[in-house]
Amino acid sequence: MGRHCCRDNEEQTVEEASIKAEEAIDVLGGRFANLNWNFRTDPSSGPNEKISQWLGRPDEDLMLCVFKGKKIREPFHRQDFFFINFAYCGTYTALSENSDTELKMQEGDCYIGQPYSGYALRADADNPIIIYGVLFRRDVFIRDFLPILSSDSEMLRFFLEPNQDAHSDRFIHLSFGKDSPVWKLLDLMAVEYVKNDKEPDSAALMKSLTLALTMYIAREYRRERELNLRSTGNSGMKVEDRMLTYISLYSDSVTLGGLAEHFGYHPNYVSALLRRRTGKTFSEIVLTERMKKAMILIRRSDMSIEKIASLVGYGDTSNFYKAFQRVYHMTPREAARTDP
Repeated sequence: MGRHCCRDNEEQTVEEASIKAEEAIDVLGGRFANLNWNFRTDPSSGPNEKISQWLGRPDEDLMLCVFKGKKIREPFHRQDFFFINFAYCGTYTALSENSDTELKMQEGDCYIGQPYSGYALRADADNPIIIYGVLFRRDVFIRDFLPILSSDSEMLRFFLEPNQDAHSDRFIHLSFGKDSPVWKLLDLMAVEYVKNDKEPDSAALMKSLTLALTMYIAREYRRERELNLRSTGNSGMKVEDRMLTYISLYSDSVTLGGLAEHFGYHPNYVSALLRRRTGKTFSEIVLTERMKKAMILIRRSDMSIEKIASLVGYGDTSNFYKAFQRVYHMTPREAARTDP
């Protein structure tokens, strides 16, 4: 796709890999029109709402689809799965929030949608557009992929919110540069997905590649949040509020020394600043953030308590139990049985 940059002695290998990716894109692009595009009426939303069911085979938990063409005009619809759409080549328009919001997707942009979020694609171009779509069954995504994205409370709520609100209209929009490994990952995923019926290990490779893609998405999300922090700080956001946001992002691993170094202050000054702002010590703030994430996961996912403890920063489950009870005055298992 013209995205490979290599030394002379590597040109043949890269060219062959590129050809395989282009062939896979063509195969998947040819299948696109024949996917299970059964837009049925959604009885819970009224006669004008359409919903798309799972597009893959009944035995698939994860699938990859590719649109390749100059024109597309989907009906505005909802779907019963998580999805990631990636603008691989060209530009198109994504409609969301009951078709009222138009988002111009540029090459390298990534759009992440929730189950039952409204969505539609629009394009009318002179040259072919290529859009990668990675689709996840809801329970599989929460079980296998959500842990990678769980460092941030806002992102956690985004992915777990559909369990509480069947008709959320939120989405995440990220952008990846041309030097990002995401491009190559998508190429490899296309090749493996096309080989899925022929190679016994292709399904496992697809899952591994998709896990890697999810990790890059989580990294880019954090990077963009940090960039927003810096720009917001320059426009008047107080440094202590920026520190609190940083703690929320990295509550599983943040230390007072690391926080102080990141913002360029002495740890004693940071500790005093946060206490004046919140009335809490640094350790109490971190504890609150960790428990907040833990409570979200306990009440809105099927993860084990041991897994949740590890995700929020506790290597010892017994210490997690003690911390949780100190904050919420109940055990994690009691919290799981309590309405939010």
